[in-house]
Amino acid sequence: MAEQSDQVSQALDQVLARFAERVRYIGIRHGLTGSDVEDLLQEVRLRLWKALESDEKILGAPASYVHRTAVSAALDVLRRRRARRETPARLSRPSGLSVLGESPAADRMVEEMELQDQVGRALEQLIPARRSVVKMYLSGYGREEIADLLGWTEPKTRNLLYRGLSDLREKLTAMGIGPEALQ
Repeated sequence: MAEQSDQVSQALDQVLARFAERVRYIGIRHGLTGSDVEDLLQEVRLRLWKALESDEKILGAPASYVHRTAVSAALDVLRRRRARRETPARLSRPSGLSVLGESPAADRMVEEMELQDQVGRALEQLIPARRSVVKMYLSGYGREEIADLLGWTEPKTRNLLYRGLSDLREKLTAMGIGPEALQ
């Protein structure tokens, strides 16, 4: 058991060493700084360990899987920071990134963040099986990948996904979001 744990830990170390720069870049692109970027690396490590469990699966994880895991984890770090109403002090910013209020797109960014919050609340109202499939799908996973990761058949995954998306659409429409709400 301890040997298997060591193998998994070594596999995680290898994968994170291979993708560490990419994960850091994703964190910076999503506005994370300093310790939040390091938290992101640990979050990605945890998610890979929980989702893949064995050293063979971890070592065989495609770059796209690690990328999507990092993006999803970065968004969760941002959500946790927002929930704590925490705004990090930024001594300098990476080139190409602007601060809220410095660009005409600032209002659009705020609207997008509010929309993300509303979609998140609607997602939380879905039944658990549909919620997990829809969240993974919206994070960029394909149906086949979702089926593999959850250990389900493709038809079961497809069914839960389509029903979950339909439920989500209804909930968003009821909240006044979407083309149906404009009619």
